[in-house]
Amino acid sequence: MLSEPIDFEVEYNNRARVPEHPGLIAGWAKDAAAYRETHAPRVIAYGPGARHTVDVFAADRGGPMVVFIHGGYWQALDGSFFSHMARGLNAHGISVAIPTYDLCPAVTVDQIIQEMRAATRELARLGEKLVVSGHSAGGHLASCLLATDWPALDAALPADLISAVYSISGLFDLVPLVGTSTNTPLHLDAASARAASPLFWQAPGHGSLDAVVGEDESAEYFRQSKTAIERWGAAGLATRFGVVPGANHFTAIAPMADPDTPMVQRLLQLAAR
Repeated sequence: MLSEPIDFEVEYNNRARVPEHPGLIAGWAKDAAAYRETHAPRVIAYGPGARHTVDVFAADRGGPMVVFIHGGYWQALDGSFFSHMARGLNAHGISVAIPTYDLCPAVTVDQIIQEMRAATRELARLGEKLVVSGHSAGGHLASCLLATDWPALDAALPADLISAVYSISGLFDLVPLVGTSTNTPLHLDAASARAASPLFWQAPGHGSLDAVVGEDESAEYFRQSKTAIERWGAAGLATRFGVVPGANHFTAIAPMADPDTPMVQRLLQLAAR
């Protein structure tokens, strides 16, 4: 018996799946602004554009830095919505960097990948290896950074510049998005979607990948993370899959703002390595 075809529009339209998303996004903005009032970031430019900036929420001890790359399907939001994502790690003395990037359709997904590489190279000047976390599209970008050949871009950079990636509801294969409304501003075709998908790149030879998914997310989000874990794990990368209990696509990142959650404790372990 043939299985029913997958409705990718239903699977990937997170705003339709979570009707209360406007209130959740407004809550991010409110919490982020409140955190910035008491923890003003240092702003680092990594390029000439107005959005080519990284907010660095410095903690009181040296050591590894955790980067958080925001989501928004490469077409919405900016780093200022997520300043409070630094709260949980800052409480443990870990600095957090939150980059902003240009959005589609003004740029392509590939250009955004290049921008995040440029931001990473700028953060590398601070002298620490990086743990990179990211949500949704940010999980995709974080994974692209893990799979980047850094010495090929800059001989002064170590191959293991990214020591670990912690992807929250990340995307590793963009091909299923091509026929959905999400793709309207992205302008991906099958070839460009595959080229921008880290799942089809050479598996990273250094570091590790944690891929977690909200318990209430679509089957496709589970498939994406599990496939990346299986494929990169089979290639020899240290991998780990997890579920954020009771979370949908928008609430899956909430534990990162709380110092006492398993998510923050895992990020601390990754930073300590």
